[in-house]
Amino acid sequence: MNIILPQTIESEAVERLEEAGHTVVTAPDPKPETVLPLMKNAHAVILRTGITMTRKLIEAAADLKIISRTGGGFDNVDVKAATDNEVIVTSNLGVNSISVCEHVLAMMLSLAKQLPLLDRAVRNDNYSIRYQNLSRDLNTKTIGLLGFGRIGVLVATACQAVFNMKVLACDPYLADEVKAQYAELAHFVDKEQLCRESDVISVHVPLTEQTRHALSTAEFELMKSGAIVINTSRGPVIDEEALVEALRNNVIGGAGLDVQSQEPPDPESPLLKLDKVLLTPHSAALTNECVTRMATEAADRTLEVLAGKKPLNVANPEVLAAQRWQHLA
Repeated sequence: MNIILPQTIESEAVERLEEAGHTVVTAPDPKPETVLPLMKNAHAVILRTGITMTRKLIEAAADLKIISRTGGGFDNVDVKAATDNEVIVTSNLGVNSISVCEHVLAMMLSLAKQLPLLDRAVRNDNYSIRYQNLSRDLNTKTIGLLGFGRIGVLVATACQAVFNMKVLACDPYLADEVKAQYAELAHFVDKEQLCRESDVISVHVPLTEQTRHALSTAEFELMKSGAIVINTSRGPVIDEEALVEALRNNVIGGAGLDVQSQEPPDPESPLLKLDKVLLTPHSAALTNECVTRMATEAADRTLEVLAGKKPLNVANPEVLAAQRWQHLA
């Protein structure tokens, strides 16, 4: 069968697909107008983040069976359109969790210890900055987690074990029985208490209409003046205009952003001019090891469907009720 790659994926994953006898077609670029003519004969699409799989693209395929995301999210897939056309959508929940957790810890430590500032000072012959005692300890401080899924649990575990931090978590969608399982790890609170009491707040929620601008002016004004905010989820979960104002006015202490509302950010974005902001290019999961895991897992989900097996991590499970999928083992 024909498997379309709007963007290249790691060779290990391509080899798996070809060894199974399938034809892999890689688009010259991920522009919709380039990918569209390739969709006609597509049986599967393995999707990274460089293109949105729209209804137009999905309906251009005569016999599309699966859209397999390399990452854990699927906000660049029109899931409703896929479901309407009886196309299975899968994602790689959990495959990048430890890599993102490490990125959160790196940002948290870098901001608490003021590493970018101290590095610049040493390079500019300002060695005496050491006497200003700008760094802060994380030991016994409070980490607040907005969202307590796989990544949140890993971050909580690491912070408690290594830094003896108190863990607060806010996740209104988490079942009570699941919260009970983590009673010794985290204290579950509402968002207001999380903002008031946390020294570090790390965001781990998907982007939905309910989570858009989940942290804005009201939330920043509740935070401690030295609070650090870290976002490795999706940019619009944080109101960037409100964040800029909070940083400019010393309402909070700093921010580590792996994601931004516009990616890449506008060259005139005020975020680029603030010393209190640590920016990375949506790369928390893009370690050498993790990208290979994501690609091979996405290939495996594709191979499962093409071999007549029910895949893991189906984002639209209702589609499995369609007659075309009753044969899945």
